[in-house]
Amino acid sequence: MKEILIYVFLGIVQGLTEPLPISSSGHVFVLKKLLGITASDLNFEIVVNFGSLLAILLIYKDDLIRLIKNFFMYFKVKNEETKRDFKYCWLIVLGSIPVGIMGLLFKDMIEEKLNNMTIVGIAFLVTSLFLLLVSNIRGKRKESDMNIMDSVVIGLTQVVALIPGISRSGSTLIGGLFRKLDRETALKYSFMLYIPVSVGTTLLGFKDLLETSNLHDIVLPYGLGFIASMVVSYFTLRWFIGVVKKGNLKYFSLYTLILGILILIFM
Repeated sequence: MKEILIYVFLGIVQGLTEPLPISSSGHVFVLKKLLGITASDLNFEIVVNFGSLLAILLIYKDDLIRLIKNFFMYFKVKNEETKRDFKYCWLIVLGSIPVGIMGLLFKDMIEEKLNNMTIVGIAFLVTSLFLLLVSNIRGKRKESDMNIMDSVVIGLTQVVALIPGISRSGSTLIGGLFRKLDRETALKYSFMLYIPVSVGTTLLGFKDLLETSNLHDIVLPYGLGFIASMVVSYFTLRWFIGVVKKGNLKYFSLYTLILGILILIFM
């Protein structure tokens, strides 16, 4: 029962921290240390990330359906709407390439060399600094104004989030704001970039999960962790969309600053 509660708790933490610019990987790493979990359970991390992915798909389902429809419609009808969405789809693909390549090449090395409390604490401080720097930026560029350079810059910022403690949503949101995108456009593109990377990771991970010898024993704790992650991610992201529109990123900067300092002092 205790083990099940731990998995549910970690699912809730994933759901709270994945949509927010405060690093889900950093929080899970710290909590595992506090709870005395020494083994790396990559299968569980993939399951709860899948929960967050489904929540994001639900929230942006109308946009995704429109993008997919207009992407294929473009080959038949080239009007302003289909051209805009066709271009946007390719910008998502382009922005996803850097983290896909770097993840495949260096993920194991990053996990081996950078998974320690000092690095995580410093990474939280870096996240805090950049959130503070962009907290007052008010870009005006819309989705239709995005170009290749935007996707390259934002895609490269996503690579930095391979380091535990650097927020993926935070780094890509920061990249978008530095490129003078308006907040809603930057946030939406940030989560659009999350989708292809997460889908790829999930598909690769589920193959290993299905081959796990103790699959029967982990169905319940993994399932509950998945549900917790999906539900909490959904409501957290809906709330965060409103927060971003109001521009209250400085509170997340303060939180990650305090957390980073506490980690460096006490852990």
